[in-house]
Amino acid sequence: MGNDFAFLARQKRITIDGRDFYIDLLFYHRKLKRLVVIELKLDEFKPEHKGQVELYLKWLDKYEKAEGEESPVAIILCATKSDTMAELLELDNSGIHVAQYLTNYVPKELLEEKFLSSIKNAKIQLEQRNKKEEKD
Repeated sequence: MGNDFAFLARQKRITIDGRDFYIDLLFYHRKLKRLVVIELKLDEFKPEHKGQVELYLKWLDKYEKAEGEESPVAIILCATKSDTMAELLELDNSGIHVAQYLTNYVPKELLEEKFLSSIKNAKIQLEQRNKKEEKD
């Protein structure tokens, strides 16, 4: 996870209207100054996962966020994900990110290709964000 992550809880229980929910993993990132939820899914990403994690983020923002901290963010780790579904659900705007975990080794060439593609996509998103901020 990196040097700046601090582990806070596993299966953190939160109670809403007398009903218990459990956040799989909860971390704090020192440099980002925010809580980070990691939600683990054994199957493919489903739209209802967004709603579940949004609930967790709203609760953490209201009851756990300390003064001076940024709003919490989340990563949903799934066996498979759909970039189209993530785009349609506007996950990037919600502080929720979806990642796919690997169940077997990937050929080095494919890993390099995905890595370079991720860098390219990140640069494009950063440029778009900068252009939007310049307009505002």
